[in-house]
Formats: sequence, structure tokens, C-alpha cells
Amino acid sequence: MKVCIVAEGCYPYVVGGVSSWIHSMIKAFPKTEYIILSIISDRSQSGKFAYELPENVSAVYEAYLDDLDWGHGRKSGRRTKLNDREYKALRSIVLNQEVDWETLFEMFQKGSFSIDDLLMGADFLHIVQECYNLRYPHIVFSDFLWTMRSIYLPLFLILKTELPRADIYHCVATGYAGVLGSMAKHFYRSALLVSEHGIYTREREEELLKAGWVSGIYKNIWIEQFRKMSQLAYTYADTVTSLYAHARELQIELGCPAEKTMITPNGIDVDRFADIPGKHEEDMAFINIGAVLRVTPIKDVKTMIRAFAFAKEEAYELKLWIMGPVDEDEQYAKECFELVEALGVKDVVFTGRIDVREYLGRMDFTILTSISEGQPLTILESYAAHKPVIVTDVGNCRELIYGIDDGCGTAGILTHIMNTSELKEAMLELAHSPAMRREMGENGYRRVVKRYRIELMRRTYEDIYEEIGWNYGKLWPSEGYGDEEEYQDFPIA
Repeated sequence: MKVCIVAEGCYPYVVGGVSSWIHSMIKAFPKTEYIILSIISDRSQSGKFAYELPENVSAVYEAYLDDLDWGHGRKSGRRTKLNDREYKALRSIVLNQEVDWETLFEMFQKGSFSIDDLLMGADFLHIVQECYNLRYPHIVFSDFLWTMRSIYLPLFLILKTELPRADIYHCVATGYAGVLGSMAKHFYRSALLVSEHGIYTREREEELLKAGWVSGIYKNIWIEQFRKMSQLAYTYADTVTSLYAHARELQIELGCPAEKTMITPNGIDVDRFADIPGKHEEDMAFINIGAVLRVTPIKDVKTMIRAFAFAKEEAYELKLWIMGPVDEDEQYAKECFELVEALGVKDVVFTGRIDVREYLGRMDFTILTSISEGQPLTILESYAAHKPVIVTDVGNCRELIYGIDDGCGTAGILTHIMNTSELKEAMLELAHSPAMRREMGENGYRRVVKRYRIELMRRTYEDIYEEIGWNYGKLWPSEGYGDEEEYQDFPIA
């Protein structure tokens, strides 16, 4: 069985979070052949892997959201005028009607036209004019036209992506990844599994509502576009997984059929943390707080630093270790460094990328101040190291702290997002209560062993792969779908 992992903006180019989950999933199935189809911004990122790929990864393919128009200038078979069915399909997606995705798949995969010519051509112009007259006649048309071109360029590039063949396509999001997985199912009649760590549509909505680069009605147009793509993935998927109950409820609310959904909690290799080193001699004078994260805005490192500065005024022995890459958003990282200097706070260490096992045992507790999360692996790793956590009330963090009738007890302190005062008080409470730290750390350890072991996650996905893969295997030999010579594989590595 060959499984194609379809990921957007993460594995194997970025460490942590969803990338760590993908890496652990692949390693959990050493006898399964995996290929990676990764969506990245453009070719400047090509091949810049942050992970050493497991041996059972046979190839990596790339899809780009911004790229040269390789169809431009073709002589043979090139056309810019759509036939009637293609025109109606394009109109259906722009006007947000019942989208004829099958025609769009066929049109982009088998057509020889240039995307530039399509976006600048008469057909697209007429459709956009119709959309404008129906819905947005009060705004400037030229702005609207160029916005629509910018919205549809990445989607059209994705629809043009050549698809590697696999038995199962495992999309680690809806969005553009879901489009590729749905298109692969259309052509190959393969199985399609969608696993959402965060709810893609809601995350894009939150980002767009806060974004400064897009304003007014255009925010709604972009949000509408992401909803279309998510609905496509929910429609084509055989199974749609989520990490916890509320996420499943959101999927159903967004249009995913309830019978397709299931909850599959994260899992980690607890045994990897069994013999990690404890405190060094130089640590003994400090109460170490560990923050394992990417230094990016979504982790809200600035609020963490401010809260630590206030807490340190009352507990001089505190030391904050910010452990993780600082090169994903270099400007934000620079602002964090400058904030430490401006506050004049001592004992803040930025380690950069690390092996978390070399540091977690040295910590007294850990902290995560994110403004958005799913089910953070860093919390589970802290529990595996018998360390309590301070976390913001996002995603599944509340359940990880308190559990749901598992008898394990409270494993940390929950705070509201961007609340400096609450974070400061939580740091001081744990700093002054070694007995509480020990008790919460053991509660967390019991919780991760009971519900979040990698073995449990592997068994769950093994069952899913077997079920949907069996359905694929039953269909493929007898139906003869697809054309082996029509879709060729072009691996990056």
C-alpha cells in the first residue's frame, strides 16, 4: 500500500506542530511506503527540508501557490477560449453556486491553456463582471477584478499540479491540500482521508479578520473561497478525523457529514522520555520554565516575555528557556529579542532548535501562550517528562489540563489568551509550590500514558487505512479508472 501525505506549509520544511505529527505518523508505519505532496509558497523553498526523511518515504513532490506560468507561450494545442461546460464550471465557483469540481479537475489537468491567459482573458473577465454586478456594484471594479485574480491564481496553480499516484491520499488539512486529495480521488478513484489538527476554515477566518493586507468586503470573499475548498474535501473524503470533540462539532457545522467524522487524539512515544537527563548543577539555583515552540506571532511569545518579566520581580530565581527555531519569522523573533532588552529582564534564554529530550528534564514546568492551537504535542511531551504546564485556553488545552472523567487529576494551570496578569500569577503559583508541581506532573504523566500514547494513535490509523484502503483495492482492479501514462510522477527527492 502506498500512502500520499498531502500537507500545506509544513512537512518536511518546518519543524514542530503538524510537521512533528506527520513525521511520527510515517515512522509509526515503517512497512508502509509514503510519498509526500507538499504545498509551499514558491520554488525558492524547494528541497529545503528541515527533517531527515524516514526510510519509508520514497519521494517528495511539491505544489506551489505562486509560480511561473509554465503553460504560457505554448504553441501546440494552446487555447484561451473555454467551451460551454468549462465556462459554466468556472462561473459556478466564482459565483459560489453548486461548484462543478469534476469539470474543473478535467479542465485544468487535461487542458493545455495558460493560467495567465485564462485570468487575463475574456471568459474570466465576463464571469467576474457578472459576479460584481450581482453582489458588489458599490466597490471599485478594477480593485475587485485584481483581487479575484489574486484569489484564483493559487487555486488554479494547485489544480494544474501533476498528481503522483497512491492508494490512499492522507490530507493533513482541507484547503489546498483537500483540493489535491479530492482531485486525486476523482482521477484515480483512490481513498481519501482528511485529518484536521486545527479547523482550516476557522483558522483562515481568524487570520483574515486580523489581517492588515486585506480590508472590507474582500475579507469575506477570501473566507468564502476557503469555505468552498473545505466543503470539497468534506464531500470527497471517505473519513475525516479531528483531535477532540469540539473540533468534530465544528467540522459538522461547516458541512462535513457526521457519519464521516471520527476523533483521533494525538499520540507520542512516551518511552522516548523515560531516561532524559535531569537538572544540571548550574540549574540548581533556578526554577526553570520551558517554552517549546516556534518563535512566531501565533505563539504570542511577547506576552510570555512580559508576564515573565513581572513574575521575576517577585521571584528572582525564575529562568525562562524559549526553545525552538527563531528563523520562521525573523522580524517577530527580532522584536522578541528587543523586548527582552527593553524590559531589562535577565535569565531569558533563546536556545534555537534543540532536541527537546536534552532540556525537558531540566525544567520545573513548561508554558505555552498560543492564541491558537489544536492539541499541542509539546504539552504531551511535558507530561511524558512528568512536568506540569501553563497553557492558554485554546484548542484542546482545557481537556489536556483537566481531562474528561479519566481520574488523572489536574495537570497544570489554564489561562486566558494574551492575559499577562494571569500568566504571571500562574508562574508564581507553580514557582512557590514544589509539591503542586510534582503532583500535577504525575497527573499529566498518567494522562498521557492512559490516552495519548503513539501506540494508540497507530492502531487507530491502522484501522482507518485498512478500512478505506480495502474499499480502494476492491474498486481499482475492476473499474480500470485513470490512465497510467496520462499522469506521471516527478519527485523532488
